Amino acid sequence: MKKLAVLLALLVLLVGCNDEAPKPSPVTSAGPATTAMPTSASATPASTASAAPAAMTAVPIDEAGFKALHQLKAAQAPAPKGEMLTLSDGSKAYLALPEGEAPFPALVVIHEWWGLNGHIKHWSDRLANTGYAALAVDLYGGKTADNPDDAMTLMKAVDAEAAKKTLLAAHGWLGTDPRVKATKRGAIGWCFGGKWSLELALAAPDLDAAVVYYGHVETDAGRLAELQAPLLAIFGTRDKSLNPDFVKKFSFGLEQAGGKDFEVLSYEGDHAFANPSNERYDEKAAGRAWDKVQGFLKSKLRR
Repeated sequence: MKKLAVLLALLVLLVGCNDEAPKPSPVTSAGPATTAMPTSASATPASTASAAPAAMTAVPIDEAGFKALHQLKAAQAPAPKGEMLTLSDGSKAYLALPEGEAPFPALVVIHEWWGLNGHIKHWSDRLANTGYAALAVDLYGGKTADNPDDAMTLMKAVDAEAAKKTLLAAHGWLGTDPRVKATKRGAIGWCFGGKWSLELALAAPDLDAAVVYYGHVETDAGRLAELQAPLLAIFGTRDKSLNPDFVKKFSFGLEQAGGKDFEVLSYEGDHAFANPSNERYDEKAAGRAWDKVQGFLKSKLRR
């Protein structure tokens, strides 16, 4: 039964990661309680769904196809500036701190399917440079992958309950450790980590913000009713797995959950255009999305 459960979970996680540069025309849908974010010249508003989407699900993709869509960036990330530490559940995490003294606004950083590699550590350093204490968790038990076969094996081996414990341990650590003393805490993740960013928000009612980059997220309104944190979710309009119908279903689920502070933003691009570990990571397109993320985090964590 456990093996069957793992296989069923894998079907949910199998989403493509094929990167082409997205055009700068994001389409947004916002929940009734969403605080408006700064809008650039490249943004165009979209209406909020008002009727239930019919039979909208992610496009299925088999394991071979999923692996074929992943290419690890060949160039190594810059040397990390932070430090590794151990959380209360025994897992390791990477901490990057801003200059100055605590308290700091803080983020739990959740890696994509390659694991906690140098690119995720570098992204955490980047977050620290903008004023956030960034704690990047390791949901792979100290392992990282440099090819799709190994990444698939590691992703399959993730135990959902253990992952949730790690995320909650990281969230708690940021609020209590004297180096951080965070009074505002959020989460951010990409692909595999995007799903878990929302899962942390569902498990931690005191989370102050969650950012999801194209994760195969929960769409059921019953579960989304548990969400308390403001949410920013980013997708690509040409995503073959998390297609626009899936994004509409997700938005509708949030609306049906009622009273949620959320924004769902789609760029004209494929899945994973902002993945920091991907060989075809598009710096310009990712920068446009990052502008949105910075505005969201500032409004939720630094006020």
